[in-house]
Amino acid sequence: MMVVMSTLETPSNGATWNRALRHRNYRLFFCGQAVSLLGSWMQMVAQSWLVYRLTGSAEMLGLVAFVSQIPVFVFGLLGGAASDHFPRRKVILVTQSAFLLQAALLASLTLSGLIAVWHVLVAAVLFGMINAIDIPARQAFTVDLVGKEDLGNAVALDATIFNAARLVGPAMAGGVVASLGEGWCFAVNAVSFLAVLASLLLMSAVPATGAGGAGEGMLERIRGGLAHVAGKPSILALIALLGLSGLMGMSFSVLMPVFASRVLGGGPEALGLLMSAAGAGALLASVAVAVLGVGTARSRLAWGLSGFGLALIAFALSPSLWLSAGLLALAGMALVAHNTASQTLVQILVADAYRGRVMALYSMTFMAATPTGSLLAGFLAERMGPQPTVALGGLACVLGGLAYRRWAP
Repeated sequence: MMVVMSTLETPSNGATWNRALRHRNYRLFFCGQAVSLLGSWMQMVAQSWLVYRLTGSAEMLGLVAFVSQIPVFVFGLLGGAASDHFPRRKVILVTQSAFLLQAALLASLTLSGLIAVWHVLVAAVLFGMINAIDIPARQAFTVDLVGKEDLGNAVALDATIFNAARLVGPAMAGGVVASLGEGWCFAVNAVSFLAVLASLLLMSAVPATGAGGAGEGMLERIRGGLAHVAGKPSILALIALLGLSGLMGMSFSVLMPVFASRVLGGGPEALGLLMSAAGAGALLASVAVAVLGVGTARSRLAWGLSGFGLALIAFALSPSLWLSAGLLALAGMALVAHNTASQTLVQILVADAYRGRVMALYSMTFMAATPTGSLLAGFLAERMGPQPTVALGGLACVLGGLAYRRWAP
């Protein structure tokens, strides 16, 4: 039972760290996602390097990141309402097929030598529009697969495969880009979506939850979701903290090509190392959460964000590639400690009937804050340099974490 809202904690079950995998449908989805996420991280790194190679502009890196994520903010509530109305497995089958086509388009344009920056921008917008539907559907689908009893463990396991792919994918992408070019990373990503599609098709019947309000239109569903969140101060506080981390902290990733080449004097291999280091730290933290089953206490949320900010400040001051990689590993650990606690708690606090819409709003906050922060980071980096820009974002995260610790409900 999830009732300890005043302390923002959930039960600790370290003895059964992999209990969500006892559900066959979740095992299939877990394996499919593990393959697909590897390809997605390869595409992310290859795309950023392609844009920087074509333009040499930090502002363009920020713009591509912005247009790939802002559609989630614009269309997220509609996607959440759809995931509370239509069968979520069918919704995800459609979105994952669309992702496959988007990656295949980028691969064909790049391998044929026809790729231009405007192609990448259009593909990024398409990616964001698909994501607006896919994110709330996938997050709500987790509860359909494992139930609330095993939800916390499933969130931790999802974070584990996400960060394992974050560790391996960028390193692979760095090598592939250096030897074969960016197009092959896009091609690998397109093929990787077949694993998710296969896992969905092999599942047995999935029980639908929270699909009430059959007589409601989409606008009524959206209003109902917003009203539900408005009545939950604890959820509002978590969403605000998530927005701060996206606006001021996560934007550091868009400047990684600049740090790899201009600050640290490296190439695509250095970029892969930096991003993999952040993934390694995040992986260690997500495994620790799954194995130890630590509670989602308010202090963990606050200190995770503050620790992330401190690591970013130190990274901005680092003169060495390997020291920078180590600091990014610490940043990844701190951020995952915060994010897994936050997402688990939001899923616990929300009523089943509103799950898709609330998770859409949660994702919208991050997806609005992160591209806005990326755009701001690119703008500031061109004028005051990448190092002061990242340090400023880290300081904001430190102060935000401390403020949450002191005043949040």
